[in-house]
Amino acid sequence: MSTATPLKIRLGHSPDSDDAFMFWGLANGQVQSEYEFEHILRDIQTLNEWAMEGRLESTAISVHAFAYVADKYALLRHGGSFGWDYGPMIVAKQGFDDSQLRSAVIAVPGKLTSAFLELNIWWKEKFGNAELKYEVVPFDQIIPAIQEGRFDVGLIIHEGQLTYERDGLKLIADMGVWWRAKTGLPLPLGVNVVRKDLGPEVVADVSRCMRESISAGLANRGRALDYALQFARGMDPATSDEFVGMYVNERTLDMGDEGVEAIKLLLQMGAEAGLVPSVEVVVVD
Repeated sequence: MSTATPLKIRLGHSPDSDDAFMFWGLANGQVQSEYEFEHILRDIQTLNEWAMEGRLESTAISVHAFAYVADKYALLRHGGSFGWDYGPMIVAKQGFDDSQLRSAVIAVPGKLTSAFLELNIWWKEKFGNAELKYEVVPFDQIIPAIQEGRFDVGLIIHEGQLTYERDGLKLIADMGVWWRAKTGLPLPLGVNVVRKDLGPEVVADVSRCMRESISAGLANRGRALDYALQFARGMDPATSDEFVGMYVNERTLDMGDEGVEAIKLLLQMGAEAGLVPSVEVVVVD
């Protein structure tokens, strides 16, 4: 008697220790599922672009990008990354005069990243209608580009937030500090989504699998962290542990009403500034 081929769910996430930690459970048999999960590792800008096409069944994307794919993807309550008094940072070489920021070209990690949306909102608040000059650079090349003198300033995400000082750079502004002072809310960065055309039953079950994977990682922190270190890009275990703790925690398991409110507010502010289309944010369990 033939056995039906299981539905393949291509699961996109970035090659970072925090995402790897979240999906350790799925990758290591800790979650029971009738689906075949294929892990697709790409940088967040690529995943954002692919989401515009609806290429993957489920994927991590930036909150910024969700404004453009809400018609295709359901937003999940779990798997989100939020900063609490920390987030993407504007950093510069030592000796950079902060008054030069207005005219500087800023290296940014992608136009669809949440960091870029937040930078634009922050910029309008600080400099009004002054032009934001930027150039897109792969996120892991921004710090080297500043060190090499190709840029004076960059917008950094991921582990660069913990390593920029040892790399000889200085902090100009932290989007997470700015956002919390402004709103009292966590800073929305990344979310997990599932394609709606899979149907409500599949969406619900994929959601369950991903939630159980995150829960398994949090319950087996040592084993999940060992797995995540494969994707730490040379970070030492202590720094990687700190980084994972920043972005995989109880809020990742359930963003809560506060997380939903923060996402809605960020996208509303972006829409009011003419940076993203207005979109209704509906979160599924």
